[in-house]
Amino acid sequence: MSGSVVLLHLAGAVALMLFATRLVKTGVERAYGDVLRHKLRATMRNPIMAVLAGCGLAIALQSSTAVTLLVGSFAGAGIVSGAAGQLAVRGAEIGSALVVKLLTFDLSLLVPICLVAGTVMFMATERRNWRQFGRILVGIGLLLLSLEMIGQASEPLRQSTLMPMIVNYFSGDFVTAYLLAALITWLFHSSIAAVLLMVTLAGRGFIPPELGIVLVLGVNLGSSIIAPLLTRNADPGVRVVPVGNLLMRGMGSLVMLILFMALKPPVGFLGATGPDQIVNAHILFNVIILLAGLPLAGLVYRASEKIVALGTGPAPAALDVVELSALNESALDTPSQALANAAREVVRVCETVEIMLKRIIELYESADGDKIKALAALDDRVDRKHAAIKLYLAKVTKNPLSEDEALRCQELIGACVKLEQVGDIIVRNMLVHVRKKLERGLEFTPEGWRELCAFHASVLANARLAFNVLVSRDPETARQLVLEKDLLREREKETSASHFVRLRDGTAKSVETSSIHLDTIRDLKQINSLLASMAYPVLEERGLLGGSRLKAS
Repeated sequence: MSGSVVLLHLAGAVALMLFATRLVKTGVERAYGDVLRHKLRATMRNPIMAVLAGCGLAIALQSSTAVTLLVGSFAGAGIVSGAAGQLAVRGAEIGSALVVKLLTFDLSLLVPICLVAGTVMFMATERRNWRQFGRILVGIGLLLLSLEMIGQASEPLRQSTLMPMIVNYFSGDFVTAYLLAALITWLFHSSIAAVLLMVTLAGRGFIPPELGIVLVLGVNLGSSIIAPLLTRNADPGVRVVPVGNLLMRGMGSLVMLILFMALKPPVGFLGATGPDQIVNAHILFNVIILLAGLPLAGLVYRASEKIVALGTGPAPAALDVVELSALNESALDTPSQALANAAREVVRVCETVEIMLKRIIELYESADGDKIKALAALDDRVDRKHAAIKLYLAKVTKNPLSEDEALRCQELIGACVKLEQVGDIIVRNMLVHVRKKLERGLEFTPEGWRELCAFHASVLANARLAFNVLVSRDPETARQLVLEKDLLREREKETSASHFVRLRDGTAKSVETSSIHLDTIRDLKQINSLLASMAYPVLEERGLLGGSRLKAS
């Protein structure tokens, strides 16, 4: 087999591994992302719990970079302290290393099991959580399959005369090998994928243990660079945690490289085989960085703040903030352009409503007067835009419209009215519950809070579907949105039944928060119904809506 064909097979196997890793990550985010975020935020006040939460989230998301970005956003918003954020990232690195360890075991039997079970789950039901769990299983199956493919694709390299020369060169030039591993990890945007590739090649005898350890140090450098680069244009507060991770993990890998080259310690204690030594070195390095990070978390965070401040530069001159509008009066004589302008403005209302919907659940957990006022101000913005859009569309109807243009005009008016109603429910109903909970010092039970978060996550996901339908007018997305409405109705029944069981058992917190819990579920269900109805014009236009129900397909 020619060298180019071998490299092509190897590239395909690596591409499958990267795709599978991303498949698992997106499946977890879509099914459990909001619940995991709330859980992480709630447990990060305790240093040990911050480490454990970061570790668990990295295992779930298959990515320490994702956790770093998430924690950075929390720190930037003032939700968690900078020191706790640093510790959560340290835990995330441990979790990422443990994922690598798990995937090095012989799990070949799981490949067909995960692929079959995941495919059946994804195709046999319309329930979002089950479909995303199926996606996760398929991703795990493909990830394990890609490791087998890498091994098979690299087998012909055993007979290569060039491969020993390359390995010998890098074995004598640890600095270049270290930098190359960092570059590969940055290109992959995944330390898990990079280490797994090296472990697989080491298992075939291509990478000696000493070189493997140097490559692992390079992987940790490359992984620590990803988040700072991704957040380079973000607010300074968001960039501090990623920069702190670069200081600890990146500088730590460089120090370890210098010590390893100077002392040349034996590596036999790390394991009996090359792959074991590489994986265990990866875990050991991150454990050392964690132990060093516990007492240094505050110091590293303050240093990170100074570094970010140096790169921020002077603040730009203040400019008058003008709220732009897409409602161009000069386009009224051309209905198609005017309707497009109105659609752009409705999309902006969608964005504001999505922000309100995301923030309201955060206020249930942590609220103060300023945050409550800020959310109410967003509703005022929705009201202003709602009135302006209705007036603009009324002017559009003064001109002759085609049938399609008239339907689109009615669709936009209807969507705008529903969005305004959603804003009112959030501010006039749910914000009242927040104030009540705050004033009385009430707390939900852990089970009740998980149920509320999960229910809210489903409504938020459906809101995004509704906004997509408004823009794309895709009938399949519209159909999925209406199906999700029916599924949410079943979730409401299950949630209410669980709540009444806790009431029957006399759980004190359940009794105290009962009305807030049930009223919040009712409000979220009403919001979901309003948003789902935005799909009706698309379905009706294509004959997919029979009466008040979807037609069977």
